[in-house]
Amino acid sequence: MKTKLERIAEISVKKPKEVFTSLYHLIDEGMLVQCHKELDGKKATGIDRVSKEEYGKGLESNIKDLVDRLKNKSYRPLPSLRVYIPKGNGKMRPLGIAAYEDKIVQLALKKVLEAIYEPKFLGNMYGFRPGRGCHDAMKSMCRKIVFQKINYIVDADIRGFYDHISHEWMIRFLEVHIKVRNVLKLVKRYLKAGVMDQGEYKPGEEGTAQGNIISPLLANIYMHYVLMLWFKAVTEKKTKGECFLVAYADDFIAGFQHKWEAEEYYRELQERMKKFGLELESSKSRLLEFGRYAEERRKARGERKPETFDFLGFTFYCGKSREGKFCVIPKTSRKKFKQKVRSMKEWLMNQMTSPLKDTMGMLNRKLTGHYRYYGVTHNGEMLVKFHFIVTNLLFKMMNRRSQKRSYTWEGFRMMLKHYPMAKPKIYYSLYT
Repeated sequence: MKTKLERIAEISVKKPKEVFTSLYHLIDEGMLVQCHKELDGKKATGIDRVSKEEYGKGLESNIKDLVDRLKNKSYRPLPSLRVYIPKGNGKMRPLGIAAYEDKIVQLALKKVLEAIYEPKFLGNMYGFRPGRGCHDAMKSMCRKIVFQKINYIVDADIRGFYDHISHEWMIRFLEVHIKVRNVLKLVKRYLKAGVMDQGEYKPGEEGTAQGNIISPLLANIYMHYVLMLWFKAVTEKKTKGECFLVAYADDFIAGFQHKWEAEEYYRELQERMKKFGLELESSKSRLLEFGRYAEERRKARGERKPETFDFLGFTFYCGKSREGKFCVIPKTSRKKFKQKVRSMKEWLMNQMTSPLKDTMGMLNRKLTGHYRYYGVTHNGEMLVKFHFIVTNLLFKMMNRRSQKRSYTWEGFRMMLKHYPMAKPKIYYSLYT
């Protein structure tokens, strides 16, 4: 099966305008069994409450029955179970958890669609793509601002992107390269499956449930046509100065040399979004002066230091390297920093009765995960600050494990020699 998917990817590369007319047969018993093996059995269950382990007990008969239903078009995905997780701004983010069998089919469908569309995605799109990540997006953006003639940034935020994807436009985009009725119908059924929200069924009239396996790829395809190709085919061609666009899923940053071109792009961007059922979040979208000459220009006008913007959990500043050269400096955003501290505090308070060895092991895994994400060039100070705060939180937690004071600072430091905390470390260089 891997060979067949690789062949599709090769055709997609060599023949950019190729229209695929035979794909549905790829979702066969072999692929579905492989998808079952790849799925994480520890993930939450959907509305059917069936786990990977339970489904696997009768795997052969379950897969055979699933293949039969796919062939005779009687397969119908169940509504996703809607759950809510806290966001950094105090609000809740809705996520959809698909039934286990639907996860299997979604993963198979994702493999097929990815073989076609991954070669077509542009190089400046980084979200949910093989071999790419948020640090690559940050590095690309920083280098473009530093090494190109960029003076203005358009910082835009799409309001409820996943919830407002137009089903009609989504299918029309897929039909550009896919003329397989059964594959398109399968995508439609996922889009229309709806969600169960606190026991109430809500039909899928628009959007795709964030959290489902297929959703990130469908979102990328949507952004590919709505934003990425439009920027390349229209904005870049008519812009006289230098410009760039870097996107991670629905989060993107555009840069321009000339203010009037940035303003024109911002106006046209709002109209472009409306055409495809989307809307910019006005409170989070803006145009700002940013770049090599921003500080001296604002100083000449009697204004304060250059404005900053947020992207992927970081706040970006105009600054200078140790050599005195202009560079873009990322710092953990204030909102994300507070959120991470609050989350760590809550977790530590829940470890009051846990064995110290287990607590320190998990704490180090959490710290290392934090450092691996936020450990980028110029952000060392924020890592040290986070480590300092967590150390103090740990000290307070350990002194609440009993009614009597458990540790002095001297005793606490002795404990840390036996169970050392993970130290801050820069893992990713943005300029090499």
